[in-house]
Amino acid sequence: MILLARKNRPIFPDDYVEEKAEEYNNSISMERNQKRSTLLSLKYIFDRKLRDNEENSIKTEGSILFLDLGCGTGFSSEILIEKGYRVIGVDILADMLLKVREKKKKYQDLQGIELILADINYLPFRNEKIDFIISISAYNFVTHEVGNLRNKIETLNNTAKSLNNILKSRGRMVIEFYPESEVELEIFNKSFIKNNFEGFMIKGNPNQKAGQTFLLLNKKHFKFN
Repeated sequence: MILLARKNRPIFPDDYVEEKAEEYNNSISMERNQKRSTLLSLKYIFDRKLRDNEENSIKTEGSILFLDLGCGTGFSSEILIEKGYRVIGVDILADMLLKVREKKKKYQDLQGIELILADINYLPFRNEKIDFIISISAYNFVTHEVGNLRNKIETLNNTAKSLNNILKSRGRMVIEFYPESEVELEIFNKSFIKNNFEGFMIKGNPNQKAGQTFLLLNKKHFKFN
């Protein structure tokens, strides 16, 4: 199933549409990197520092619902399904989601993935419906084609607020993305802090100014161990 949540979409680089979507899906290195980042994100999302004191607050795999933001051709969703989770994959590009649909037809194990064609900034979910959110190499596009700094900050704040709303009370989220600078990283991070999230930041290199970054987040009222 593919649902349409927003008719218009921003203009994305050609690397993600038409025949480029096929090349992306067939890239061994892309698949390896995306799946490695997904496994790391899963490790982080269940880290004890982000876990509640109550043991029964951690559900069994089959009952957990993950939202995969910017799922692309499904590399990250595949890992989540393999681990036994229910998955909703969201992407704004129909060309990418069509690759996931092709995989669903081919592999019985992937029948459980639900797909939604939607903008991350305008997600069609009711409040407190999602257990966990994961986003692999896609969150940079939240501000794609947004003109000035003020508008970018407003967009990020609105999106972070929306993500907090759709997470359940004990919900957690891991955002893996590639900020272009320390300034960009700061405005992304502040958008979550301002909108009732708290957590940690992990960089591949503590001294790096940009590059791969993981934000490990949970709702602010969710207490650390």
